[in-house]
Amino acid sequence: MKNILFIVFLCLTTVIFSQEKTSKKLEREARKEIREGNKLYNQLNFKEAEIAYKKGLSKNKNYPKAMYNLGNAIYQQDRFKEAINQFELAEKTVKNKMDKAEAFHNMGNSFMKEKQYGKAVEAFKNALRNNSKDDETRYNLALAQELLKQQQQQNKNNKDKNKDKNNKDKNNKDKKDNKEGDKDKKDDKNKDKDKGKDKKDKKGDEKKNKDKKQNKDKQQQKPRPNQLSPEQMRQLLEAMNNEENKTQKKLNAKKAKGRKIKQEKDW
Repeated sequence: MKNILFIVFLCLTTVIFSQEKTSKKLEREARKEIREGNKLYNQLNFKEAEIAYKKGLSKNKNYPKAMYNLGNAIYQQDRFKEAINQFELAEKTVKNKMDKAEAFHNMGNSFMKEKQYGKAVEAFKNALRNNSKDDETRYNLALAQELLKQQQQQNKNNKDKNKDKNNKDKNNKDKKDNKEGDKDKKDDKNKDKDKGKDKKDKKGDEKKNKDKKQNKDKQQQKPRPNQLSPEQMRQLLEAMNNEENKTQKKLNAKKAKGRKIKQEKDW
């Protein structure tokens, strides 16, 4: 039984020793990559430095200095949002207040580049909480506060400007609507006026036509020039009849005088 326990203990010790040996090896390799990254960074070769720092983190993912330095390399390439993420990881990993202050300081600088001045102010305040003697951070904090104030004022001015524009647009729309309404009323008034005029004209035309018809009837009833009146026509007919009778009598008389008496024949 003792032999079995000894063997198990020996195996565990060997495994632990092997793991520690592997871990130390990875840490050495990680430090080597970080030194290479620092060398490249000082040469302003930020892209290659970024690759070296990432290799170091692949060997030891909980390497605070690699996180911090990687954030700096990314910051120098103007990828500020990514840099902020790296500084946040570094700040959460480190235990030393000075290291935390540096992480917050660079985080604040990244927020400044993104014009997120409110977050920059908070980051610089956190940096000063961990290192109150950092004059550079204090200066950056004052600058961030001033820029935040200007940004807020600008936003207020833009909001007021938009509000004024909206009110102006609304007033213009109301004026336009009122103008169109007045135009519609005027058109309706003109329509009513025209309608009344048309009605009046129509009535006038009807009266005119009626007068014309009456005049025509009068003209029809009134004797035309050289036209005999009914009385005159009666008298004329009587005279013609009398004359015709006289003529007929004369013709009959002439016929009687010239008529031969019929003679009887002797057989």
